[in-house]
This record gives sequence, structure tokens and C-alpha cells, in this order.
Amino acid sequence: MPLCKKYLNRSLWLTSLTLVAALVGCSSSPSSSTYEPQTSSTTQSQSIVPAASSAPAKYEPKLERINEPVPLAEGHPNEYVVQVGDTLWDISAAFLRDPWFWPEIWYVNPDIENPHLIYPGDVLGLVYIDGRTRITNVRASTFRMSPQARATPLSEAVMSIPFEKVAAFLKAGVILEKNQAENMPYLLRTRGDHLMASAGNEVYVRGTADDPPGTAYTVITVGQELRDPDDNQVIGFHSKKIGLATLRRTGDPATIALNRTTQEIKMGDRLLPEIIRLPLNFFPRAPSTEIDGSIIAVDGGVTQIAQYQVVVINRGTNHDLAAGDVLSIFQSGETINDRYSGGKVTLPDEEEGTLMIFKTYDRISYGLIMEATDAIHIFDSVRNPI
Repeated sequence: MPLCKKYLNRSLWLTSLTLVAALVGCSSSPSSSTYEPQTSSTTQSQSIVPAASSAPAKYEPKLERINEPVPLAEGHPNEYVVQVGDTLWDISAAFLRDPWFWPEIWYVNPDIENPHLIYPGDVLGLVYIDGRTRITNVRASTFRMSPQARATPLSEAVMSIPFEKVAAFLKAGVILEKNQAENMPYLLRTRGDHLMASAGNEVYVRGTADDPPGTAYTVITVGQELRDPDDNQVIGFHSKKIGLATLRRTGDPATIALNRTTQEIKMGDRLLPEIIRLPLNFFPRAPSTEIDGSIIAVDGGVTQIAQYQVVVINRGTNHDLAAGDVLSIFQSGETINDRYSGGKVTLPDEEEGTLMIFKTYDRISYGLIMEATDAIHIFDSVRNPI
């Protein structure tokens, strides 16, 4: 069943929320993602897959909201049949005025196996438990009943955000956190009399000691520094993908073979394992602490940012941010002249969108724009949702 017309603008939101719910039971550490080297000897395009774990992400609702009712969305359904392509964000937006309150209203049905996972065909409904409105899985789909589904629950489960949007960002370009960039394997010297290398050459590298032969990498050149506008410190780097390589011989140094290049490879360029496992198991929720940061980078270097684009903000685990945290985006009010008083007046900040964090580092995080009511720009503010 397609969503009713009034939910068309939220259809991608629903895609995101579903991904959250499905992955809620699949990752025990929502604030971290791991890079796992590929062990196949054949080189292929970079692959981004959700990381799997049996434990759902835990969320403690903010104390001031525990005894308050969570506002429902205008025109909310009493029941909703989960569709293919839905996300947890979309589903939450259909039921709730503020999707980030989903953890406070979701009720785990003890009669359903893997109750934190949501599948197409599941029926979600509003129920009343101890006098409070809750949302629960009132009927499981036939899919989740099948032995094959139980063997591979992540293949069909609803995710938190549109996974294809995140995968496109990670495939197209890379913004590296400072410590991550400094600890990646690097090219040491070309084998033979070559100052630079290209496809067909072999190169000695360091930092791959734990990887088996056949591991595939993307070759990256680290570029422009990414600075925190608060203190002007370097917190990351823009980078560019310039080639593909395979680990030919282990050791320190090891040897890689360059399979494909888009420009000449220089010594000091870095290696990124081709398979990226990204945990997408999280509930949309308000941050546990007060956040006041800025958007500092965007995929593609565009000047105006729209829905479902990935942005980088200058807040991370050092600020208690975690995957699933939802932030409101504000455009700073312009300072103008008051023609009558002769003084200057600063106009109020205006809310212009919402983003959800899906990957965190110490001082930066990746976020996906879930809603954009106006054009969003670099250096716009991000704060707790209101």
C-alpha cells in the first residue's frame, strides 16, 4: 500500500525510520563504525554495507519528558502496514509530530521474535498501556515467520535512514577525521625507477600488517584541511579517491598492485579498505546533552544544501553525540540597520531543517539532512530540536 497523499513529503523520512528500526537490533555500538578489509583477490568497486549485531541501541529518554505525553502527528494513522522502502524515520514521522521521540513511545512486543526489528508487512498500531499512548508491532509479517527470514533478518528489515543516500556519499568522496587520516596505511615507495605510480605498478606500503593478501583498497590523496570555526583547529581533511589497489604481498613494508588510477599516485597517499561496514542501527532521538555546533562541510562542495545530502558538523563523541541523534538546523539572523533608531538590530535565527547523525568521530560527525524547509548553507548552526 502506498502512503496516503499527506505523507508523500515524508516518504523518504519513512524510508529512513524503517532503516533505523531494522538496524536497532543489529548494532551494539551506534556511535562507531568499522572498516573491514576485503579478503577477495578480485578488485571491485567500493562496497558499503550495514554492520550487524544482535543488541539494539539503548536510549534513555530525557527526564523532563518521561511523564509528559508525546505529541502525535496531525492526521496520524491508528495502524500502519510497513511497506518495502520505508524507513524508521518515515514511520515515526507518520505517527509523531516530532519523530525523535520514537524511543519514548515505542513499546517492544514480547510475543514477537526480534521485536526491535521492523519488516515490510508488519502492522504497527497505537495502543494504550498503563494510561499512556504507545506504538507497537501488533502483527508480524509472514516474512518474519519464515525460516529463511530468521536466518538473514537484516536483508529485508527496515532501516533508520535511506541507506543508498549514505552509500552514495561514501562512494563519491571522503571527508576524513584528523586522527583517522593520520593512522591510515600509506604509500612508501614505488617499486622500480618511478617517482610516481599508475595502474600496473607495484608500490611498497606501511600500515597493512594485519591485512591478508588480496585485500582491496581505495587509494586516497589527502587534500584541504577542515578547520573548526570555533577555534580554527584542524579537525579533518577533504580527500579524493584516485585509484584502486590490491595487497599483493604482506609484511612491513608490504606490496600492493595498482589496478586502476584516475591520476598519478604520489608517495604519502593513503589507503582505505574497500568494504566499509557502517552501523545504521539506531533510533531517531534528541541528543542527551545540549549541542550547539555548525555545519562545516558538505558532499560535493555545493553552496546550498538540500534534503538527503550528507553534511559534516563540528561536534562528535567528545560532545556526547551518537548515531541517531537528531539536530535542528538554523540560519543565523542577519544584522541590519534600524532606520528609525539609527542603531543595528540582529534578526532572530530561523529554523530551516533537520538532520540525523549516522557516524561520529571525536570532533566531527556525519549527518543526513532529513528535512529542508529552506536552503541550508555551510556554517549554519545545528542545535537540539525544539
